Amino acid sequence: MDPDGEPTARTGGEPTAPTGRAPRRPLERLRRLHPLDWVALALVGAACALTGLLPRPETVATLGRILPLLLFLGTVVVLAELTAVAGVFDVLAGRLARAARGSYPALFVLCVGFASATTIALNLDTTAVLLTPVMLALARRLGMPPLPLALTTVWLANTASLLLPVSNLTNLLAADRVDLDPLPYAARMALPQAATIAATMALLWVGYWRRGRRGVDRFVAPGPHVPADRVLYRIALAGCLLLVAGILAGVEVGIASAAAAGLVLVGFAARNRAALRPALVPWRLLVFVTGLFLVVQTLGRYGLDDLVGVLLGPDGGTLGALRAGGTGALLSNVVNNLPAYVAGEAVLPPGDATRLLALLIGTNAGPLVTPWASLATLLWYERCRAAGVAVPLGRFLAAGALLAVAATAAGVGALLLTG
Repeated sequence: MDPDGEPTARTGGEPTAPTGRAPRRPLERLRRLHPLDWVALALVGAACALTGLLPRPETVATLGRILPLLLFLGTVVVLAELTAVAGVFDVLAGRLARAARGSYPALFVLCVGFASATTIALNLDTTAVLLTPVMLALARRLGMPPLPLALTTVWLANTASLLLPVSNLTNLLAADRVDLDPLPYAARMALPQAATIAATMALLWVGYWRRGRRGVDRFVAPGPHVPADRVLYRIALAGCLLLVAGILAGVEVGIASAAAAGLVLVGFAARNRAALRPALVPWRLLVFVTGLFLVVQTLGRYGLDDLVGVLLGPDGGTLGALRAGGTGALLSNVVNNLPAYVAGEAVLPPGDATRLLALLIGTNAGPLVTPWASLATLLWYERCRAAGVAVPLGRFLAAGALLAVAATAAGVGALLLTG
């Protein structure tokens, strides 16, 4: 997909010049880099090329902290790519479509429920990696535009990640800070979670799913998809289930994804070696994330922590909670939600549970505007790009900003009602 949102032909995972056209000159190719490539270049240039801003010991420490994250990113993307080749996502998409029995409202409810349940029970990153290809395959099989289904996945991967500590890494940090066990934490966040999902459903239906948008009342459900290699299909499905089981068992996500990807790699090495190519490794995404964390670490030394304190302000109550939620959402879209939450948590006084949880709502429900706002959004963007699906950046940013405001406000308002 090029920067204008147009699909490109892909061979071995890289864009190629269209048939009958002369190959692009280097300057033209540079101008047509994907938006994330530009951001990656800027971040890596600021954080690494201009070192000195971040002392060497802190650079080494930051890289050590993100290595498990990079392991998860690299292996889970390889797992998703090979699972798609094996036909697992096409099979699941067909079953989802048949369960709706030709009804678009029923399909909408099923997709929302599926995305919300996987996010709550597993975590938002797993939803982004494993559910996005299912939704894109569903759109392809039904002849629907892919964007409504794609946005259903990425929006709920973020906004449905409040209920349980395992749903989002930020939740684990917040639950520990306010000293809440999983059940009391879930009880406090149940109403905010319902509010953010309701806001998401409303915007999805009005903006993308209602009849005026799709033009028809019913669809014809496709027949069962038959995988080309049933053995590979079963191996890939086992790899996905292994990842899910590992996460539910509390295994570190990088180890769980590496084990699952390793199983599928062995299967493909034995039965379809041609599918194993260097382009499976998402090196652009890995470089981007590395640069992102180095830059955020640098910004923290030179005023980011002070800025967070100013944005949060000293006040509690309704205004303080709304400011905390808004600050979390704003900073997430600037620097990513994990460092945004950590920066906000460091500024808030101990014992201020309401503002801390409001900050959490902003960092979970608000990262919907920029592609790097959360790891789940990054992974979703990469899955769409790998599938050749156009994501119009202008519309994505505008709709995401609207939902970020609505979901954060709804979630914080519900939090205040719970006391």
